[in-house]
Amino acid sequence: MRISSNVLKSLAVAAVGVLALTACGSSDTPAASSDANALTVINAGKLTVCSDIPYEPFEFVKDGKNVGFDMDIAAEIAKDLELELNVIDSGFDSIESGLFRTQCDIAISSVSITDARKGNMDFSTPYMDDDLTLVAKEGSGVTDLESAKGKQIGVQQATTGAKFAQENGLDAIGYEDSGLQLASLKAGTTVATLGNQSVLGYAIKDDPTLKRVADFKTGEQLGIAVPKGGTVVLDKVNTTLKRLTDDGSLAKYQETWFGASN
Repeated sequence: MRISSNVLKSLAVAAVGVLALTACGSSDTPAASSDANALTVINAGKLTVCSDIPYEPFEFVKDGKNVGFDMDIAAEIAKDLELELNVIDSGFDSIESGLFRTQCDIAISSVSITDARKGNMDFSTPYMDDDLTLVAKEGSGVTDLESAKGKQIGVQQATTGAKFAQENGLDAIGYEDSGLQLASLKAGTTVATLGNQSVLGYAIKDDPTLKRVADFKTGEQLGIAVPKGGTVVLDKVNTTLKRLTDDGSLAKYQETWFGASN
């Protein structure tokens, strides 16, 4: 059968179209694979970080800016990702429960890594060891865990310190943040307070009326929390933590905020 020149032209055009579509399809395949490994963030151009502020020296406001050990690390993560750092003040309950995932890409707020919390979030490699300490007022009669029983002891709600107090039979009063926890001790509402060595040690270093009376080796390690299953952001966070460890920056930040002995 003969085919007219017009039909041949039509077939030629169609063939070119098929080749074009095939070419597009082949070029799209690697792009789709690349996109699967791309970092997605809640707010375009920003790394949004949830943190319970204040919690000195990890995160607190000074001269209108968020500063502290955790904030230094958060800034480095944002820099490596070429994103603007956006910090949201979030209650620790929201962070511990994993609800921060609705607002933030990560949470960094002196979060101790525990099996229970691993059910709600994924954790980075540990970036600091931090055990518990009991702080008391001079003349309070509190010298150890046993002598603290029957007295009102301050803790921060939803923390490992609060859990430790409950497990050891202390009469604990829970506070929303460490600032209120320490204020109650100084005001005499509580006679002692229990929490992480880093935070309480920093808070009382210039107050001769308060002293650490007992330390408790709990094996706590701090990690950065990411939403469950967030493998891409977790890899990015761990890459920054490794860089900060390898180049000595993490040790420098620790000395700045906790002193050379920490």
